[in-house]
Amino acid sequence: MGPSSEEAVGGLADVRVDHRFKGLPPDAEGLTVGELAAERRSLFTGGFTTPVLALSAERVEHNLAQLETYAKRHGLDFAPHGKTSMAPQLFARQLGHGAWGITAAVPHQVRVYRAYGIGRIFLANELVDASALRWLAGELDADPDFRFVCYVDSVRGVELMDEALRAAGARRPVEVVVELSAGEGARTGARTEEQCAAVADAVAATGTLRLTGVAGYEGEVPRADGERVRAYLRRLVALAVRLDADSRFAGAEDIVVSAGGSAWFDAVADVFAEIPELSAKVLKLLRSGAYVSHDDGHYRHLTPFNRVPEEGALQPAFRLWAQVVSRPSGEQAFVNAGKRDAAYDLDLPEAQVVRDGRTGEIRAAEGITVTGLSDQHAWLATTPDARVEVGDWLGMGLSHPCTSFDKWQLIPLVTADGTVTDLVRTFF
Repeated sequence: MGPSSEEAVGGLADVRVDHRFKGLPPDAEGLTVGELAAERRSLFTGGFTTPVLALSAERVEHNLAQLETYAKRHGLDFAPHGKTSMAPQLFARQLGHGAWGITAAVPHQVRVYRAYGIGRIFLANELVDASALRWLAGELDADPDFRFVCYVDSVRGVELMDEALRAAGARRPVEVVVELSAGEGARTGARTEEQCAAVADAVAATGTLRLTGVAGYEGEVPRADGERVRAYLRRLVALAVRLDADSRFAGAEDIVVSAGGSAWFDAVADVFAEIPELSAKVLKLLRSGAYVSHDDGHYRHLTPFNRVPEEGALQPAFRLWAQVVSRPSGEQAFVNAGKRDAAYDLDLPEAQVVRDGRTGEIRAAEGITVTGLSDQHAWLATTPDARVEVGDWLGMGLSHPCTSFDKWQLIPLVTADGTVTDLVRTFF
């Protein structure tokens, strides 16, 4: 067994600041992350270079508390998807705000989680890699308190898992949940309930796997709307009821029923409230992950809190700061951040504020629009009355946190007055 979660996460403060981490002050070279954070420098006048990505300390805390409250209100457990941030410091805070565990997508992420002491991991994907299964068997055997659950969706997948685990001499069975596809043409998952039952039969025939429940991802429902998403989720619940009636979960301490991306967790809450009493306690597991930072694009429009405003609201916590380096005409300007720095797979960054390079005044970015991204430049269209010149800093909101965190290995956590209070380490 490795270090505790507290010890491992605490050790991140001992990492030395150097050229590996973009945007950090050159004169901080050689300081540890903890020492730099303790200096409480200003993001704007403390030597940070542009471009630099910042996380709002207040908004991250708000979002953590918001989903904790939501889950409790609706009787849900949650295992937020860690692939969004891959940041152990944020995992620790999510667990501190009531998370059951952390969700992963691939074996590398599971290894990172284990290195930082995560004791419950839900792998929302199939796992048929023999090397990864051999490693997993060792982790489970070495730590009786470690709980791991992953998807299965085919008889062949079950055969490959069983073969690899037997070859590894696994002593503890791996918990699996049958994944029900969100529809024809959707992503992974068995397409029919009959196929799910065949997978359950295959699991029961092994000594290396134990069926624990069912799972799926409603975000893949074709032409998703409230009615179609709820219909799919009711199929998922009905599958759990059917498999339980057939004694497929015999001996399970709880029965996992899991869904929940960041766009439809209101539907998950509604339908999971309808789950009847089963043969064991039901673990209603929500997996939304993008809520930590939220965003200024994709999820701003999709969040369930927009549909049910009385439930509360999430706040976008990212701001990418870049400097105006060229103003070739009255209709155009360029800043020094591009595809290497900003998420661009769904929406372009949103120009929000300008910090005046002469006075330090921060004002709304009126008349400024991001129209494109090159590798290391953002293209700005400006109206005749836009107040922006070379040397100013432009603060931009970002869309889709899933492709924002992965571009930055060390992200300043910044209070509303610009004070850097910590630096968040990511592992992609």
